[in-house]
Amino acid sequence: ATGSHGLNIRYASSDDLGTWAVDSRDALPTLPAWASPGRTWAPEVVEAPGGGYLMYVTAEHTASGRQCIGVAASDTIDGTFAPVGDDPLVCPVEEGGAIDAATFDDVDGTRYLLWKTDGNCCSRDTWIEMAPLSADGLGLDGEHTRLLKQTLDWEGALIEAPTLVHRDGRYVLLYSANDYGSDAYTVGAAVSDELRGPYEKLDRPILASAGELRGPGGQDVVTTPDGDRLVFHSWDELYIYRGLVVRPLTWDGAVPQVG
Repeated sequence: ATGSHGLNIRYASSDDLGTWAVDSRDALPTLPAWASPGRTWAPEVVEAPGGGYLMYVTAEHTASGRQCIGVAASDTIDGTFAPVGDDPLVCPVEEGGAIDAATFDDVDGTRYLLWKTDGNCCSRDTWIEMAPLSADGLGLDGEHTRLLKQTLDWEGALIEAPTLVHRDGRYVLLYSANDYGSDAYTVGAAVSDELRGPYEKLDRPILASAGELRGPGGQDVVTTPDGDRLVFHSWDELYIYRGLVVRPLTWDGAVPQVG
């Protein structure tokens, strides 16, 4: 979800991942005190440990002009979220800021937050990083770990949008790479035996531009009774807007394969 039409975070719902109802409400009508409007996007919404729901969201950090990650809370998943705390949750200004928050619940129940350091804003590396969350989900509770950065030619100057899952006894980190505004945007994957790595990248993308897909990325994995689905965005033929696409996601061991 990207802020548009005067809304910070848009909201849509579906019972089957096929038919969607777009709501006219703003899911986050009030930004955090540290944030400025205009660059609010990439919300990650999860159940809160004590009940209700938490949203980890990217917004512009007023003091630095970088993008940082904050947290908001709501009693219901389709309710109005309100910012929590006076400061960003993740805001490494010296590394370019942080965007694209994602959560991962490990096999022992520990929840982690992943993000991308936004180094491509200022000719720096982009890292996918991770840290454990506090018991209430409102803070970080331990040192962060760097998992991946851009290293392959097809990744261009950046990787971003982490999605971490556990399959076949291994950890699989999906990520988007390259320029989101072009056909070069793509989805890669890396696999590790241990949560904190090292992660070994697949040599080639698991999803790239082809046919009606133009610059696919911003992926997430949804588990349904019929198996996993990969949801992601792709440009329309005029490159005016990015629409939602859903494809089957199967596994050869821990190697993802998009249908």
